[in-house]
Amino acid sequence: MKVEIFDYGSDETNYYVIYKVTGLDLDEQERLQGNVEGDVDIKNDGIYITTHFEEKYYPFGSDAAKCRIEDFIAREEIEMTVYLTSVLEDE
Repeated sequence: MKVEIFDYGSDETNYYVIYKVTGLDLDEQERLQGNVEGDVDIKNDGIYITTHFEEKYYPFGSDAAKCRIEDFIAREEIEMTVYLTSVLEDE
């Protein structure tokens, strides 16, 4: 499984991070679709999981994140990988 941050930012109502997940078989994709928090969209090139945040919990909103965004992106990708792995193992 490979997790990448596809997009992140904010709109008028919330802050979001979109993760692109690849390298899963159809069974794993279906198991994630029904068991992860956030909006899940399965496309031909992977699964896209959109997670919404309140401003105070948004992982890229701090001054430190703005200075070292690559570090924060890498950490978020690792955390999502661990989370998705645990969801798949619990099933």
